[in-house]
Amino acid sequence: MILCAGFGSRMLNLTLRTPKPLLKYKNKILLKNTIDFFSNIGCDEILINTHYLHNKIKKYLDKNYKKYPIQIVYEKKILGTGGGVKNIFNHTKRKNICVVNSDIFWTKKNKSHIKYFLGNYLDVSHCKMLLSKDINFLGLKKENGDFYLKRNVVKNWKSKNEKLYYSGLQIVSKNIFNNKKKIFPMNEIWTTLIKKNQIKGYVIPSKIRHIGDKKSILEN
Repeated sequence: MILCAGFGSRMLNLTLRTPKPLLKYKNKILLKNTIDFFSNIGCDEILINTHYLHNKIKKYLDKNYKKYPIQIVYEKKILGTGGGVKNIFNHTKRKNICVVNSDIFWTKKNKSHIKYFLGNYLDVSHCKMLLSKDINFLGLKKENGDFYLKRNVVKNWKSKNEKLYYSGLQIVSKNIFNNKKKIFPMNEIWTTLIKKNQIKGYVIPSKIRHIGDKKSILEN
């Protein structure tokens, strides 16, 4: 699943008429980069949720990916990151799915590491996160870390811990959305799972670039 429903508000004027997934970095459209990367490593079903400027994303996909196994799931009312993922399970028979943000710029150097991370996706009982060290996480990031790992279990970051950032890629199981409302952020799910030690983590050795704001899209 590629998350494409957001408003891209951190991009300021760049997203007034263009949805964030269709912006270019290094002369390559972000959504194309993501689709091509995951198709090339063997993903055989791609679902994309949309809301803001939905018709422009649909038009782009209809023109460039007619023969690909891509399904667009339009959210008439935006459901939030968590609600959007929960809703996707109504459109696939799979019990576990890979969820990726559309604003990560994947490269060939990430290929073997992502294949390793996704290798046992069927065995994930709740959630598995791809994390990045501060030194390897480029583009937009917070001053504080997002998480840290304790024996491969994800914990919330505290000032004494090594800074690890969420890479924009996770594997989630359908069962973690049971009894959740329709509209909610993914952070609500993570908070619950972290308390129960139910999120596993893997730190990617290669560099990750987050094209999260206007400044990061202009960086080399």
